[in-house]
Amino acid sequence: MAGVEVTFGVWDYVVVAIVLLISASIGVYYRFTGGKQKTVQEYLLADKNMSIAPVAFSLMASFMSAITLLGVSSENYTYGFQFIIINISYGIFTPIAAYLYLPIFFKLQATSAYEYLEMRFGKIARLSASLSYTLQMTLYMGIVVYAPALALEALTGINQVLAILSIGLVCTFYSTIGGMKAVLMTDVFQSLLMFIAVFSVIGSALYETGSFSEIWRIAAEGNRTDLLNFNPDPTVRHSWLSLILGGGITFLSLYAVNQIQVQRYLTIKDLKRAQFALWWNWPILTSLSLCTSFAGLSIYSKYYNCDPVSAQYISSIDQLMPYYVVDTMGHIPGLSGLFVAGIFSAALSTVSAALNSLAAVTMEDYYKPLHRVIFKKSLSSNSASVQTKIVALIYGVICIGVAFLAQFLGGILQAALTIFGVVGGPLLGLFSLGMFTLVANEEGSVVGLFTGIGIALWMAFGPKPTPATLFTTTEGCGSAALNRTVTVLAADSESNYLWIHRVSYLYNGVAGFLITFILGYLLSWIIRKIKRTPVQNERYDPNLFVPPLANKLQKAKQSETRLEDISDLNRNGKSDQGKIETIFK
Repeated sequence: MAGVEVTFGVWDYVVVAIVLLISASIGVYYRFTGGKQKTVQEYLLADKNMSIAPVAFSLMASFMSAITLLGVSSENYTYGFQFIIINISYGIFTPIAAYLYLPIFFKLQATSAYEYLEMRFGKIARLSASLSYTLQMTLYMGIVVYAPALALEALTGINQVLAILSIGLVCTFYSTIGGMKAVLMTDVFQSLLMFIAVFSVIGSALYETGSFSEIWRIAAEGNRTDLLNFNPDPTVRHSWLSLILGGGITFLSLYAVNQIQVQRYLTIKDLKRAQFALWWNWPILTSLSLCTSFAGLSIYSKYYNCDPVSAQYISSIDQLMPYYVVDTMGHIPGLSGLFVAGIFSAALSTVSAALNSLAAVTMEDYYKPLHRVIFKKSLSSNSASVQTKIVALIYGVICIGVAFLAQFLGGILQAALTIFGVVGGPLLGLFSLGMFTLVANEEGSVVGLFTGIGIALWMAFGPKPTPATLFTTTEGCGSAALNRTVTVLAADSESNYLWIHRVSYLYNGVAGFLITFILGYLLSWIIRKIKRTPVQNERYDPNLFVPPLANKLQKAKQSETRLEDISDLNRNGKSDQGKIETIFK
């Protein structure tokens, strides 16, 4: 086996161009139909009349980026099939997101999820969380575009500049002119292409090996089918505990309190239908995750005796899936193009979701409050609609700029991806403090947030040992690989690293969540004691809390109102028994 001479043919370019044209056309369609995106509600929330199916697909598509598609397959190729256990966590934590967090956002009907934090704590909490989210998503958008462009350029010959501009400009175009309706409907189209891209890999492997059982047999011989690692040691990279707990916290940070997903829930007219969309997202998300994981084993069935990375046919493990596609299907006109279209679609769906959500956050959390302070009046509906589109356009330009700058980040590229995880856990902790507790106040919660982010970043960015990889070989590569015998990457000596830096990356978000929640609660309790502001003196709005706590507050509020009414009757000398009975009905 030798390195692959790659050519990206005319029909491949035609397929990619058609996909980009269809995505852009959907934006044009929604610009000139319906309400024509003239109101902020239609532009950001699709007039709250979307059906369940497109929202369910969009919830998945905005989570599964091109980095995820390329990364999950290479993860299973390199470290084994254990990663699929994370899908169990999605099922466990879906009802928590659906029945505890989601009802609160539906009651408030706020365009920005961070408006909740101002109502529960204050403006500082809202601004702190909103800025953290904005910086995180702005950087992540650029990397979502840059990473697949880099991988595809090396293998398909697609010019990196052309790839970045194609994804960035098309996405900015349809997101800006078509609003949320265009984003949701293109997500459905792009989701199908993502499935097709992964199925093409599995289908090719089935054609070459003859059966699923043969793919599994080869993977089993390479020790890649172990699913029974129950080791509770936090330093173990992947185990049932780390995948379910770490995966669950990541899921909640994305599907319970993240602006992108909250905005999608609110495009549906009622809570039950939104919860149903979230439930439907689980099998869609799990199906793509399982297929992408099995695609990793499918790729291994071809390269089990000639690892392309060890043989130096490719420079990065993230290039493995594109390399496999051009190696096995490059001779079929248009098929490589279909795969690239699927990868582009994964990037488009993630970036379009980010653009729309960042426009919402910027308008609701920064621009409108600033406008009220400067001009002493609220922004008109027509002006808000136009300016929201301008903001989305500006973020699109920023996304393209960050994508071009990403090539100069070097090692920070992986660090930036880590930020996406370590910010999510602390933000989940901040929202949870407000929703699950009465003691939490703004001072304690904000300190907890920044402490959680700081420690999670320290855990993620500290010097880490290189994890051991499973066995690979170049024995089947022939003389082209110069008989290299690099077979397995041994882990570094753990004694050279702090324990906290040896902890699995899956626990970064968990640590950030727990530190934010526990420290925020304790500091709030101490501050209340010092200031002598007991919870009993607070006049809480029950709508700001999870349903069980909200019901308890509602009953207490009703009892308090009844007692006040009886007191008023007694003071007025009206102790009529009938009126008292009416009060207690």
